Amino acid sequence: MKPFIRTDQYNFIRVQARKLVNGHSTAKDPDVIKAIEDMVLENILAMFINMNDEQKQLIQPVVEIHDKEMAEKFLAQLKQYVIPFNVSEQAVRKLFPKVKKLSVPPLDKMDLRDIVYLSWFGNSTSKKYIVSSHDNKLSGIYGSFTQANQKGICSLCNGLGEVGMFLAEIKGKEQGTFTKRGNYICSDSQKCNENLTSFDKLTDFIERLKG
Repeated sequence: MKPFIRTDQYNFIRVQARKLVNGHSTAKDPDVIKAIEDMVLENILAMFINMNDEQKQLIQPVVEIHDKEMAEKFLAQLKQYVIPFNVSEQAVRKLFPKVKKLSVPPLDKMDLRDIVYLSWFGNSTSKKYIVSSHDNKLSGIYGSFTQANQKGICSLCNGLGEVGMFLAEIKGKEQGTFTKRGNYICSDSQKCNENLTSFDKLTDFIERLKG
């Protein structure tokens, strides 16, 4: 079977598996547990369009999860069907033609199945790069990054953690003018990727900054 699960979908399944573990550890009523199992399976299947029978058979055992060990085993088996983030160093460099001496992260040392979007700091932590994929087309933006003095909500993953203000400069409506747009995002893109369970906010963020 070919990989058919996006990274954000895999993250969502992991969250649902955690709900099952918590449900079995706290609920004693079999009807309550059955309701949780049905809800989890329904939530997961709703994420996929035109899923075939073989793919459903792979997902359905999620309801058999009772504890953390079973969850980890299920997720490990599922990981091989996650679609890797399709990117290369050459493709990244093409996205930022005006950036001299662009430092691209070592993609060969990364598990690209863990990536919803690729992000890294430049030569200093004051500049941050973001590469995303939408409809199999890569998009890249970069901008300034200022670390916040306190924890906040990330506009990409909606998680609470260490964040900073990301600002990208875009062309204004009048010729020769520029304006800055941005929002708070996670300082640690790896944690942000782990928390992302949907493409929606990431896509909206990129489109708004691209103008």
